[in-house]
Amino acid sequence: MSMEMVAWQSMYQAAHATEEKRPFSRATLARIGTFAQPHRRRIAAFLAISVIVAALAVATPVLAGRVFDTIEAGGPLGVVVTLALLIAAIAVAEAGGGIVSRWLSASLGEGLILDLRAAVFDHVQRQPVAFFTRTRTGALVSRLNNDVIGAQRAFSDTLSGVAGNLVQLVLTLVVMLALSWQVTLLALVLLPVFVLPARRMGRRLASLEREAAEHNAVMGTTMTERFSAPGATLIKLFGRPEHETREFVARAARVRDIGVRTAMVQWVFVSALTLVSALALALVYGLGGWLAISGGVSSGDVVALALLLTRLYAPLTALASARVEVMSALVSFERVFEILDLPPLVAEPTRPTPLPEGPLSVEFRSVRFGYPSADKVSLASLEEVARLDSRGGEEVLHDVSFRAEPGQMIALVGSSGAGKSTIAQLLPRLYDVDEGSVRLGDVDVRELSFSAIRGGLGLVTQDGHLFHESIRSNLLLAAPEASDSDIWDALERARLADLVASLPDGLETVVGERGYRLSGGERQRLTIARLLLAKPRVVVLDEATAHLDSTSEAAVQEALGEALAGRTAIVIAHRLSTIRAADQILVLEAGRVVERGTHAELLARKGRYAELHHTQFDQPTTHSPVALAGS
Repeated sequence: MSMEMVAWQSMYQAAHATEEKRPFSRATLARIGTFAQPHRRRIAAFLAISVIVAALAVATPVLAGRVFDTIEAGGPLGVVVTLALLIAAIAVAEAGGGIVSRWLSASLGEGLILDLRAAVFDHVQRQPVAFFTRTRTGALVSRLNNDVIGAQRAFSDTLSGVAGNLVQLVLTLVVMLALSWQVTLLALVLLPVFVLPARRMGRRLASLEREAAEHNAVMGTTMTERFSAPGATLIKLFGRPEHETREFVARAARVRDIGVRTAMVQWVFVSALTLVSALALALVYGLGGWLAISGGVSSGDVVALALLLTRLYAPLTALASARVEVMSALVSFERVFEILDLPPLVAEPTRPTPLPEGPLSVEFRSVRFGYPSADKVSLASLEEVARLDSRGGEEVLHDVSFRAEPGQMIALVGSSGAGKSTIAQLLPRLYDVDEGSVRLGDVDVRELSFSAIRGGLGLVTQDGHLFHESIRSNLLLAAPEASDSDIWDALERARLADLVASLPDGLETVVGERGYRLSGGERQRLTIARLLLAKPRVVVLDEATAHLDSTSEAAVQEALGEALAGRTAIVIAHRLSTIRAADQILVLEAGRVVERGTHAELLARKGRYAELHHTQFDQPTTHSPVALAGS
């Protein structure tokens, strides 16, 4: 490695390592060991190869010096040829060892990334919905990308670097001291001139890179929000495109200026260190030449010392930054472990109770519930706040009890915020109740496995979510083994078959992010088709027809009537016309059931349900389209 390459490497290490003022954690090291345990044989082989390659790097300058001495002495030629062949063999061995070392490094690093990502991804999926409603998605994705890769560097770069550089440094010092202690001391005296600017400039470059990263992050967030379908629509309707462009260009210009400054700092830094290294070589040749002429060392020793100089500076410079690199890697591990240490608020039972066969009942027994506070379900670093909000836990459901017998339809109505959707979320165990119990087939849902709940219950929300995938993929999410005939049957019953058949790619049509390539009614009917394909025994409809026009609503209501036949149903609706045939209607206000009965019974009582019905159907129209247009 040339002195210029050493300068670039030292600058890069100093700039990209982030020194953290954190206490050393033995617990973190112990947990790292658990992840490294399956790879222990490869780690041992990796370290062994790194040590061998480091030793070979020191042998070449010594042999080069012997070649020079032999030539200066006039032979014999065989010795020169033998030494040359030995140097060539060492070069081949060093190259081969480097390839093997790189393969082991990549294998270890990528294997660790796989293990960490799989562990974090699986753990995050087990978190309650409250976790996702509070967490910034970008911060969470960063843990799976940036922090996992930072942890990987501990194995692929730092581990081999420390071991190899330490061996190379010790061997180089031993050999240089054996050749000439005077030249070695001179080289060590000049070392601070080489290392200190690297650390100082490295910190300056790190500061510039952090500022650039912050601006890039803001630009990335801006583009993500503005380039999404809802964001672009909002800007076109209410935003100021010219102002948005100016803001974006201002940040991009700052990144440009930082890039220019960074390039100049790098060039000045490398030029200065290259000059220092050239001066160091000149001093080595000067002192070494004087010693050679005076008979203190041979000419070959001077050549060997000059070549060994880079073998001395490179590992010393790397080791000077090793502590910072190690701490940076430990911080990345700790940030990953921070996610893994967040216990899921909703845990699966170790010995789940099987779900009964046949039609299922649904029952709420004296249920009390309050949404958990942030400190129970989230992390400050994922919300990007200094401290989590400890507020929360206020009770939103108060002693709610009802029972739906197998095959019955229970309708929930009430004002916005009354607790209807909360009840819908407790049934599939997106949250756990604080008191009482939610029972499916007379079994507490906390005693059921998640797969049993998914298999027995289907939920359609107000805003049925679709992935940026094909229609087929979105439907197969509910029933992976479903055949094409099953899919088309579900689409037919959801009154969507004709539309899908008319699309150029049919079932392979990609619906776009959140399904925005479809209309609101088409999206909702597709989520209902997904429900029909799953064939659950209990159906929960949370405003399932909220986004449909009158024609689509009638078609879907007809399909739902067929799909709900023989199944237990919990239907949440603002449109009271859709739930008149319910076996029982519950009226909720402020988290309490204030009325219950059939449609006719509730109207006869002239209570809250009658008020809601009067508001929707009996009040006259107060504004005409003409008046609205002219207002």
